[in-house]
Amino acid sequence: MINWIVVNELAQIDELVQKSFNNPLILFKHSTTCSISQMTKLRFESAYDLELDCYYLDLLAFRPISNYIAEKFSVHHESPQLLLIDKGECTYDASHFDISVAELKETLDFQKT
Repeated sequence: MINWIVVNELAQIDELVQKSFNNPLILFKHSTTCSISQMTKLRFESAYDLELDCYYLDLLAFRPISNYIAEKFSVHHESPQLLLIDKGECTYDASHFDISVAELKETLDFQKT
């Protein structure tokens, strides 16, 4: 089970960027009205077995924060979208059915070398 840290304030993005200098973390942007987003989130949660801080953004309720994330990390806005933030940068970005725990693990393993 993932213990999501809910993002509901813009300042949290800058805080999580600072935290990422100590340990990589995940940011999941979710559309609460989209069935694809819901399925992707459930699939990700059921396969998740890592020990990273996991942040969750309801992008419909907090669209300005979602826009800030896109600008801050130079990624296109997608929903659902999973970002891996490491040392202040987005090092993995996937959306829709491309979101995969296995691919996330490969990226983390690659970054360690």
